[in-house]
Amino acid sequence: MTARVPLLAAADAPEASRPSLDAIHGAFGATPNMFRAVANSPAALQAMWAFFGALGGGSIPAKLGEQIAVAVADRNACEYCLAAHTALGRKAGATQAEMSAAQAGESADPGTAAALRFALRLVEQRGQVSAGDVTALRAAGFADGQIVEILAHVALNLFTNYVNVAFAVPVDFPGVKLRSAA
Repeated sequence: MTARVPLLAAADAPEASRPSLDAIHGAFGATPNMFRAVANSPAALQAMWAFFGALGGGSIPAKLGEQIAVAVADRNACEYCLAAHTALGRKAGATQAEMSAAQAGESADPGTAAALRFALRLVEQRGQVSAGDVTALRAAGFADGQIVEILAHVALNLFTNYVNVAFAVPVDFPGVKLRSAA
C-alpha cells in the first residue's frame, strides 16, 4: 500500500516539522510512519506530538490510555493504531489478553471496563453521551478530571485513526487483526 501523502524524513520535511520529528525519533528510536505523514504540516505535527505529551503526563495511567486507544482503533478499523497501541500497551504492562479484550471494549477490571464503555460510547454516539454515561464513570471511581482525560484520549485517537485511514499510512508495527469493521 502506498501512502496518499508523502512520508517525510526529517531532512525532507518542512523546517518547522524538524524539531518535532527529532523529538519523536528520540522517543521511539525511529520515526513511525504516522508522524512522517503528519510532518507534511508542521502545525498538525506539533499539535499531535504536544497532545501525546500532555496526555502522557496526565492522571490516566499509560496502560489504560493504550487500552482506550485499541478499543477506538478497532471501532474505527484503523490497523495502524491498533498495531501501534497494542505494542505500546504491552510496554505499559498490559498482557496480550488484556489488550485483546480492550480491543473488543472489554476488561475484567471494573474501572477499565467502565472507561472503555464510555470511550466507545463517545465514538459511536459522536460525543452525544448522556448524564448517566458520565455518572457511571464517577461510580467506577473516576474523578471529573480523569473523565475529561478519557474524552481527550478518545479525541487524540480519533485524530490519529483518521490520519492513518484517510492517508493509507503503511503499518510499521507488528500487525494485529481487527475484530470489527467500521
